[in-house]
Amino acid sequence: MRYVGLDVHWRTSTLCILDENGGKVKTQTVRGSWEKLLAELAKVPRPWSVCFEASCGYGVLHDRLRKLAARVVVAHPGRLRLIFRSKRKNDRLDAEKLAKLLYLDEVPAAHVPSPAVREWRALIEFRRALVDKRVRVKNALRSLLRSLGLAMPRGLWTKKGLAWLAATDLPSGSAAVRRDLLLDELESLRRKVKRVTSELDAIGASKASVAVLRTIPGVGPRTAEAVAAYVDDPHRFVRLRRVGSYFGLVPCQDASAGLNRLGRITREGPATPRKYLIEAAWRVVQLNAVARARFDRIAGGQRERRKIALVATAHWLLRCMLSMLQTGEAWRWAA
Repeated sequence: MRYVGLDVHWRTSTLCILDENGGKVKTQTVRGSWEKLLAELAKVPRPWSVCFEASCGYGVLHDRLRKLAARVVVAHPGRLRLIFRSKRKNDRLDAEKLAKLLYLDEVPAAHVPSPAVREWRALIEFRRALVDKRVRVKNALRSLLRSLGLAMPRGLWTKKGLAWLAATDLPSGSAAVRRDLLLDELESLRRKVKRVTSELDAIGASKASVAVLRTIPGVGPRTAEAVAAYVDDPHRFVRLRRVGSYFGLVPCQDASAGLNRLGRITREGPATPRKYLIEAAWRVVQLNAVARARFDRIAGGQRERRKIALVATAHWLLRCMLSMLQTGEAWRWAA
């Protein structure tokens, strides 16, 4: 068995090959696309295993390497930096480090979902990006009206409110141009969000995991699909508390000599499901007496601790979701 470490980029890649005893066979830089890299790897005597660092497009490269290698390991970039801290860094050294970690079987591996799950995640992220653009356009319209001293009616984004906005006489032609173009962009984004949402609803309807999470009062389709897509295989988490670290809902910790300092949450991992979980936690607190009691206990009646209590409730909700995904059991009200 040979061990191959790859430092992959779009236009140039470096590979380092170690033999079965950990000795270096060769280090080579391949200039060109991934096709040339795969062609060079096809010349390596089999069997061999390969390791590379997760980056943009790592899923496609992982799938193509599986056709050549006996084993493919994708390294977690954040944990990899904790292992190797050196003032000397270049592509050849990085490829050699990856090969040595693979030989020692000490690679901090990242989870690689299936192509279908990767497409699902990409569509979820695409919808959130469209919604963020729509929010920016709405804010631009509000800013325009305020700069002109115009009072906005209630329900500005309803059909009646948008009709009022389109028919309102503005004091200058330039303001009217901005208003008209922003309204056109808002309508375009509305159609796009509707189309993406329809596609996500169709995907979610075929997923048992989404159906199970939807049984939680206060959890909507967007939160359920985001958590289900990013958890993917619920049994890959050995302990329920690990899922909080994966989604970045645990606080930063600095403990030493009996002192334990907790800071803000780490915000590691996917941001979209974390955002949806925080939003869903507000609704769950309103509907679930157990969640409300937990929220009140952590807040302690102090207004400045409400955000801390909300994040802790979202972490608790996430652990409940993982347990439901592992067992397939629907939500049940606690006494």
